[in-house]
Amino acid sequence: MPDIGAILLWILAIAVVIFVITVLVQAIRIVPQSEAFIIERLGRYHRTLYGGPHLLMPIIDRTRARVDLREQVVSFPPQQVITEDNLSVAVDVVVYFRVTDPRAATYEIANYLGAVEQLSITTLRNVVGGLNLEEALVSRDLINGKLSATLDEATGQWGIKVGRVELKAIDPPPTLRDAMEKQMRAERDRRAAILTAEGHKQSQILVAEGARQAEILKAEGDKQAQVLRAQGESEAIQNVFTAIHAGAPDDKLLAYQYLQTLPKLAESQSSKLWIIPSELTEALKGIAGGFGRGTTSPDRP
Repeated sequence: MPDIGAILLWILAIAVVIFVITVLVQAIRIVPQSEAFIIERLGRYHRTLYGGPHLLMPIIDRTRARVDLREQVVSFPPQQVITEDNLSVAVDVVVYFRVTDPRAATYEIANYLGAVEQLSITTLRNVVGGLNLEEALVSRDLINGKLSATLDEATGQWGIKVGRVELKAIDPPPTLRDAMEKQMRAERDRRAAILTAEGHKQSQILVAEGARQAEILKAEGDKQAQVLRAQGESEAIQNVFTAIHAGAPDDKLLAYQYLQTLPKLAESQSSKLWIIPSELTEALKGIAGGFGRGTTSPDRP
């Protein structure tokens, strides 16, 4: 028969080994990089363990809490807030924060996530309640700054650092949204009508300006044409005058040339009334005298 005492000794040895292994396992704590462990010794806070391996006193030391050190994003349900002009709006807010003191976050507040939520809601109602609807819709940066400053100051004693607070949406009541949409539609229609009228006005101005420039250019062209014609006629007269004086004409030639010029004066469109000059009679006499002398018989004296 096997020795009972030896069997008991083996069982005792195995139990001791298991106990030692369990104690060693409990004595070694490996903390992730992004977390912190709160260690209590005999029910009191002992120390905070950060990322890496650590040794603990088995049975005496125990892990009180595991705290996430990463920045956390908490989105709360939309909250009904009454603005300064007595309008109820639904405000949706997002809070970015992280734990900077794990011991304070564990012992100074029972539930820091719930505390941040309730404090955010209270602060949001205080900030937005001091603004009217129009100011609340266009003052997101102002509201974010006030919320962030107030929350950061209040949560500092809990070992929490509020990075920023963002408003996701500010939703007015449906009836008010309809009224605002109608108002904006009317404003867009008004601006469109103004732009159309301005465009028509500018087009009319440009057309009138173009017509004026065309008339000016036409008048300038007519002026230049008349000047050139006058210069041409002046040069032609000067040439004729020079040629006549160079040829030394007698009275009969001048009278004949004068008679040829009179029909041209009558052809002018501006000559509605033609007055026969007194020189015409003298010219006719000269011509008649010239022809009379030319046809006189050689026998006559």
